[in-house]
Amino acid sequence: MKIVVTAGGTMGHINPALAIIEEFKKNESDLEVLYIGTHNRMEKEIIPKKEIPYEEIEIYGFSKDIFLDLKNIFLIQKAIKKCKKILLDFKPDVVIGVGGYVTYPVLKAAHELKIKTFIHEQNSIPGKSNKMISKYADIIGLTFLESKKYLKTNGKIIYTGHPCGAWALHIPKKEKKSLGLTEGKKLVTIVAGSLGSGSLNEKFCHILENLNDKPFEVVYITGKAHFEEFTKGKNFPKNVKVFPYMEELPGLLKISDVIISRAGAGSLSEILALKIPSIIIPSPNVANNHQYYNAKELADKKCILLLEEKDVTEEKIVSMIEDLLHNEIKRSELIHHMKENKVEDSANQIYLAIKEAIK
Repeated sequence: MKIVVTAGGTMGHINPALAIIEEFKKNESDLEVLYIGTHNRMEKEIIPKKEIPYEEIEIYGFSKDIFLDLKNIFLIQKAIKKCKKILLDFKPDVVIGVGGYVTYPVLKAAHELKIKTFIHEQNSIPGKSNKMISKYADIIGLTFLESKKYLKTNGKIIYTGHPCGAWALHIPKKEKKSLGLTEGKKLVTIVAGSLGSGSLNEKFCHILENLNDKPFEVVYITGKAHFEEFTKGKNFPKNVKVFPYMEELPGLLKISDVIISRAGAGSLSEILALKIPSIIIPSPNVANNHQYYNAKELADKKCILLLEEKDVTEEKIVSMIEDLLHNEIKRSELIHHMKENKVEDSANQIYLAIKEAIK
């Protein structure tokens, strides 16, 4: 079996793509995979290190610069032409798009060549690329049921959940000692997405400096680009550990008692799968404010606590943390609702739906 996978820009797209690839590898002994990504984003560095064959195309997201956007229209047409050649040479059974603007020319080329296509939408409000290419998809997998009303397609729409949830279950726990943490102490992990957040870092820097009298420990992940600025000249208390990035983050989440996170679909799926009480602070700086709607759907189902960034204060955060650490009734209620709403076998559902489609 041969599959082409395309996704890019952030780990929010790349991680579910990798989870889907792993599921296909598990079920297809003769699997051949080709990944098509951008020439200058995260996937170009990450995917080849996984020993997955990689083809790059030059394409950019649309901006407010009319000259760059005109150039990008030309590049999209060039990319479609290149993708057609790649697909004709590789001859895949299916092309799988997992989000990011790089997916548009790949899926468009596949549609024109009459190759079966699948797209996965992680967010409650679909991104521009998935809205545009949904009409070309034979199957669309959704993380949130809310997404359905935004997509126009003649293809089949299925509710799969998010494939990173099941993937998180198989990652081994981190050892507290290896991170400089204390066995037996409660742990709060704070992470602001794969790229970090300057605005959240600014708010939390002061909060962390004032936690020296608290009986719990904190791991704060700044994002690689923000680490140096965040830590420069700072003297955080001993119960606070700051890292730029954490490989295999679910391993850290598994030893955490409370998580504070952005509302990326991948992060939410991991929290649901691992059933860890959480405070979710959606990024206000994303397209269509989709993180807020991701979080609101789960907050309405009483799976998470939702806190908007504008409402983040030291008093509010510390109060919510202490309540979640010590209020066993609230913790139990959140865990109960997470159990009711998680999808255990998302990647397998995607595999089976695609397998059926390409018979």
